[in-house]
Order: sequence, then structure tokens, then C-alpha cells
Amino acid sequence: MNKLEVQQRVLQYGKPLDLDEFEWDEKTRTFSSDQRGLVLDFSGIDNCKFITGFYCTFITGFYCTFNTGSYCTFNTSSYCTFTTGSYCIFIIGNDYTLTPGAECVIIQQDPLNVIRPKKGDVIDVLRRGYLVNGKESCCK
Repeated sequence: MNKLEVQQRVLQYGKPLDLDEFEWDEKTRTFSSDQRGLVLDFSGIDNCKFITGFYCTFITGFYCTFNTGSYCTFNTSSYCTFTTGSYCIFIIGNDYTLTPGAECVIIQQDPLNVIRPKKGDVIDVLRRGYLVNGKESCCK
């Protein structure tokens, strides 16, 4: 994917993000921008890395990595890694590692679990439940 193709997948206030407002590394498949309020639709695109500011929404494929500001929403496929700011919402499947900021909520879809970690907790979402800081917390 080249930068022009990426631009069509990244909206800010309903319009494609200006080319000079983000970087795209084709080799590492890394998107980076300090812009706020982005909607990134990389559905069906796997193995990407995202570095963004605040108030962003992500729709992605598998095996993605996120390093974001606060107030972000993620709706992704499995096997992703997150390091985020505060007040984020995660709607996820299984096989994730999350290091969320304060006041984040994780909704595991199958089995249904609502996880409210403390700031700094490392959450491993597994197929049958989840671990908090390496210790079993829930199992269904």
C-alpha cells in the first residue's frame, strides 16, 4: 500500500487526511500522525503499526500494534498489542496484550467479559478468559 492508498483509509472530520499530516512507511507498514480525531479503516489489512494522537477510532485486521493517545476506540481482529492513554474502549476477540491508561474498558466478546483494569495493569486476553499482570483473573 502506498501513501495515497493509505490516505483513502484515514479520515479526519469526514475527509481524507492531508498527505502532509501523516507518515506511512511501506516497508514496516507503520502509520504515524499526531493529528486528533482520526478514523482509520484498515479492515482486512493485517500486520500494521499505528502511532496516533487522541480521539481516534481504529478498524483493523489481525496482528496490529497500537501506540496512541487517550480517548480512542478500537474494533479489531485478533492478535493485536495495545499501549494507550486513558479513557479508551476496546471491543476485542482473543489473544491480545493490552497496557491501557486510566479509566479504560475492555469488552471481550467470546466469552463475554467486561474488564476494568487499573492504570498500569497488563492485560492478556485469552481464549477462555484473561490474565491481569500475569495472574488468572477470569476463566469461563
